[in-house]
Amino acid sequence: MNAVVIAVCLMLGLSLARVNIVIALTISALVAGLVGGMDLHQTVAAFNTGLGGGAQIALSYALLGAFAVALSHSGLTTLLSNKVISLLGKEQNSTNNNRVRWTLLLTILSMAIASQNILPIHIAFIPILIPPLLHVMSKLKMDRRLVACVLTFGLVTTYMVLPVGFGGIFLYDILLTNLNSNDLNAVQQQVAPAMVIPAMGMLFGLLVAVFISYRKPREYKEELILQAEPEEGLNRRNIIIALIAVVSTLATQLYTGSMIFGALIGFIVFSFSGALKHVADQDIFNQGVRMMANIGFIMISAAGFAAVIKGTGDVASLVEIMNTAIGDNKALAAFLMLLVGLLITMGIGSSFSTIPIIAAIYVPLAMSFGFSVEATIALVGTAAALGDAGSPASESTLGPTAGLNADGQHDHMKDSVIPTFIHYNIPLLVFGWIAAMVL
Repeated sequence: MNAVVIAVCLMLGLSLARVNIVIALTISALVAGLVGGMDLHQTVAAFNTGLGGGAQIALSYALLGAFAVALSHSGLTTLLSNKVISLLGKEQNSTNNNRVRWTLLLTILSMAIASQNILPIHIAFIPILIPPLLHVMSKLKMDRRLVACVLTFGLVTTYMVLPVGFGGIFLYDILLTNLNSNDLNAVQQQVAPAMVIPAMGMLFGLLVAVFISYRKPREYKEELILQAEPEEGLNRRNIIIALIAVVSTLATQLYTGSMIFGALIGFIVFSFSGALKHVADQDIFNQGVRMMANIGFIMISAAGFAAVIKGTGDVASLVEIMNTAIGDNKALAAFLMLLVGLLITMGIGSSFSTIPIIAAIYVPLAMSFGFSVEATIALVGTAAALGDAGSPASESTLGPTAGLNADGQHDHMKDSVIPTFIHYNIPLLVFGWIAAMVL
């Protein structure tokens, strides 16, 4: 009757049963608190306290949505889409279509990787870049579940192994710091190499998604895409203003470290330039907020859920139960530590937030079983990364949904969460276990 296990399983069960994720998170948080020994008032108080943790990202999503809609009305997204469509050629054939398909997938993957390690803008590019490409994906009959897997791979795998940008934060500022604060005595040179084998699991999952699971064509309704992403007339002045807005948004975000102010500056550029005079600013803002509101509310609810989970104290008791069941079986210990990490991260929705919770428990446990420093790094790092892909409340699944569902034809659970869970969490669990046993 561990509160963490019950709450996460309930949340996933309700989500799969088509209950709105915000409601599923709220109900599961209430159950977690009551099962974890908190009374109703304490549970509600913990949930309310945690809500503030999701407010920043929710507002970021809302403003990014407004900026993305403004961008679509500038004509820049139409120009981008037309350029890519032109690559298909007047006479479409399978060879040419495959070439464009691979070019598109590699471009999206490159953007996802760059957003973590080169230009650390995280998921901010997705609601801006992906919606105008839905026209192209439709003509190519490309399965959007494949695109979701490609985006999630780029968002997660690179921070696991590349120690720059968000990877530097994950590997050094959070993982290494928390490991050493619990007496592991690891050094920087050991961290990234220890995560290479787990990252190979992510690569394996991507290859399965690309070449096996989603290689067949899938039809989407073009009229719904046109409603969400109307093909605006091309105006050179508006295109230049749009480019200025994009550069201003990127520069502001990199300078301030805030998606909120970056998107705000971009929207202000559009508003004061007159590029949107053919539509009302207020209508555009409302459209953008409406497009991203669901994701924002999910992030807020997830923060409240995480606060209740932490408040129950049942993460530690879950590991104690696991420790009792393990005996002296090192292989089983590694597997169960990874499995518990998966449960925790699936509930919290963030690998970055999971490390401080599990490191204090996992490091002494791993040392007691005789795991090496590198194996302990792989265990804790993989246990935290497990569930980032495949969690209904993770930015790694919410971000792709934000772009791919612009026309309402991409379901968050069926088309983002389940595909990424299957293709990444299962291989990551296997490869993480191998890393723990061989390092």
